[in-house]
Parts: sequence; C-alpha cells; structure tokens
Amino acid sequence: MKGAWVLAQREVLRFFRQPSRLLGSLVQPLMLWFFMGSGFADSFISGDSQLSYSEFFYPGIVLMLLLFAAIFSTITLIEDRSAGFLQGVLVAPVPGLSIVLGKLVGGTLVAWLQVLVFLLLAPVAGIGLSMEMILALSALCVLIGMGFTGLGFMVAWQLDSVAGYHAVMSVVLIPLWFLSGALFPIAGAAPWLEWVMQCNPVTYALVVLRKAFYLLPTQLIADVAFVRALLITGGWTALTTAGAAWVVARSRRS
Repeated sequence: MKGAWVLAQREVLRFFRQPSRLLGSLVQPLMLWFFMGSGFADSFISGDSQLSYSEFFYPGIVLMLLLFAAIFSTITLIEDRSAGFLQGVLVAPVPGLSIVLGKLVGGTLVAWLQVLVFLLLAPVAGIGLSMEMILALSALCVLIGMGFTGLGFMVAWQLDSVAGYHAVMSVVLIPLWFLSGALFPIAGAAPWLEWVMQCNPVTYALVVLRKAFYLLPTQLIADVAFVRALLITGGWTALTTAGAAWVVARSRRS
C-alpha cells in the first residue's frame, strides 16, 4: 500500500502544481450548466413536477465533471512513459496492483476534490444537502471515479500519444455522457435510443447521483432503483480495476 500511496500522492501534487488545469476543469462545466440551465429554463418540465432544467441538469453536470476529471487524469500515464518514469515503476519491486491502485486512487482524488468544490453550488440549483447527504455523495463519487479512472487507465496504457488519447476518449466519453440521461430524461426517448441508454454504464452512475441528491442514506438503502444502479456501478468499477491490473501484469511479463 505504501507504493500505491506514493503514486497517488504524486498525481494529486502534480494536479495542484498546474493551476490552469484546475481552473479549466471547473470553469467549463460551470459555463455549460449556466448557459444550458438558463436557455432551457422556461421550456423544460419533468413529469408532473415543475422541476427547472437547471436543477435537473445539475447532477448531470456534476457527473460530467467527475468523469472527465477522472478519465483525463490518466493522461499522466503517457507523460510518465515518455519521461521514462513508468519504466522505472514497472521494474520496481512492488506488486502490479500497487501501480494500478496508485494511479486509480490518485486520479479519483483529483476528480473528487473538484466535485467537492462544485457541490457548493447545490443551493444555487435549488437542492438542499445535509451533512449526511454530502458524505454519502462523496463516497459514491469515489466509487464512480474509480470505475472510470480504470477505463481511462486501460486506454492510456495502450497509447503513446497524448493527442491520440484525447481523440479516442472524446469519441468514447462524450457519447457516454450524452446518452446517460444527463441532458434529457430516458423516459420519452426513441425506443432504440432508450435501449442504448439502458446499456450505458454511465446511466446507472447518474441514477446513483440523482438519488443521493434528494434522499438520505437510510432512504437510499430502501430504494430499489438506487440499489440496482449501485450494484451495476460497483460491478463496473470492479471490472475496470481488474482490467487495469491485467494490462499491467501483461506488460510486466513481456
């Protein structure tokens, strides 16, 4: 665990030493939420409630911040390979799982810290959060962040170009987020589109976050839809973590 913690700490320190990266990662979702929330303010109704689009879109924009920050934090793998640092880590006498956990925990912490800042805007969206709900949201964001950092890890491990990584992940990540229910409800979508959204792992991550914004932890446990989405999200995290460990083990053998 010491090796994993050293790598995780390195990721967080690297992030805070790049103020422009911190500013850009927070300003982009904030602008998107403001302009889209304002633009659809008078034209969106969710079911029988008069839920504003700004409030509806807020969990989706939090998820966007979490996913983009978590996945793109793994670009450092490509940079470390180019600098020779990754090769040194691979031959070090530490288990491959330590390397994976170090990178995944570091990337997740970077994303989680940004989400905590954005949660301060929940009252602006009309969502009241208690301390219990904030703690539950924090834990859920860590689970979701780990899963998608693992996805980014597997892709970054195979690539040698930062530009190539951006191109691949933009093609994958943006559709995943668009088709998660963040921009519009799944109910009412075309049948084929609804089927695609139901197969999207990001959809269940969004369900987990939406529920956690309105229900206390004791209520979440009793909510069938939340438990189902949480199990799928946990399974996705386990799958991507195992996949990341497998690509590292394969590289060390070769």
